[in-house]
Amino acid sequence: MKRALITGISGQDGSYLAEYLLGLGYEVWGLVRREPSTLRWLEPIAHRIDFVYGDLRDAESLAVAFRKAWPDELYNLAGQVFVPTSWECPAETFDINAGGLARLLQIVERQKPDTRVYQASTSEMFGNTGSMCSERTPFNPTSPYGVSKMAAHRLVEVYRSRGIFVAGGILFNHESPRRGPEMVTRKITRAAARWVMGDRTKLKLGNLHSRRDWGFAGDYVKAMHAMLQNGSAKDYVIGTGISHSVEDFLRQVLVELNNITSGADVPALEDWVEVDSHLLRTGEIHDLRADASLAHKELGWQPTIDFPQLVRMMVEADIGAAREAFGTAATA
Repeated sequence: MKRALITGISGQDGSYLAEYLLGLGYEVWGLVRREPSTLRWLEPIAHRIDFVYGDLRDAESLAVAFRKAWPDELYNLAGQVFVPTSWECPAETFDINAGGLARLLQIVERQKPDTRVYQASTSEMFGNTGSMCSERTPFNPTSPYGVSKMAAHRLVEVYRSRGIFVAGGILFNHESPRRGPEMVTRKITRAAARWVMGDRTKLKLGNLHSRRDWGFAGDYVKAMHAMLQNGSAKDYVIGTGISHSVEDFLRQVLVELNNITSGADVPALEDWVEVDSHLLRTGEIHDLRADASLAHKELGWQPTIDFPQLVRMMVEADIGAAREAFGTAATA
């Protein structure tokens, strides 16, 4: 039985990956910084996961956790992932995103160099390219977050040259009902759920014309696993190849609200959304699209959930959660 250690197991990607690996018969270990009872998305499978405690900023805690898990595969999904926060806390962002990987790779090299490592890289490393991005596209990040992930990605190359099997997954935006509430997609779907429940507060957003290649996180974790089953370590771009604007996402949410409520009291976009100049990003990336042809060819990976299906999934989940919370509050 293979053993896998997942950092960031409590997040969107970590929880989907844990479910997937357990389904494949893996023994799954998860690195956490707090009690497992607080890990919402893992509750149904928590009894099947071995938790170890550690912090990406603390090399000794990582070394102890690694020795306990003794993994065949290490998936580094933990990090500071919110771009605006990287402007407020650039040093901490670098220490977690680049420093954390450096600590992990040093531990692997010293303790168990046959461990295969997956590093969560990001499309934010590309910046404003104006074209589809492949593994050959030069990096040009526009935020401390993007630069920190680029630094980590370069470490992948350095340690790979030293004989460590480490693959970088350059994943484009991937969403789900488990996406963090600070991210724009969940911000929108949670606001939609509140509207259904009677809250008419306007949703404040920044640039509605910014475009992203949005896919389903549950599809993308399968690509992570496939990268570590390769005969040799490589980096792969993962995405759908289609970009949509924030306004496109909003309009698709309104389509889903119309379907769910049979057209009853669905807001017009201008009645629901307000552009707030304070939310406009410094160094905004205007359009990101993935060229995942190498992953299609060599990993056999293809996305299974399209854009309307993704939006529907997220809207239905947040409306369901809002109704459950309302029912609980009403009976309290």
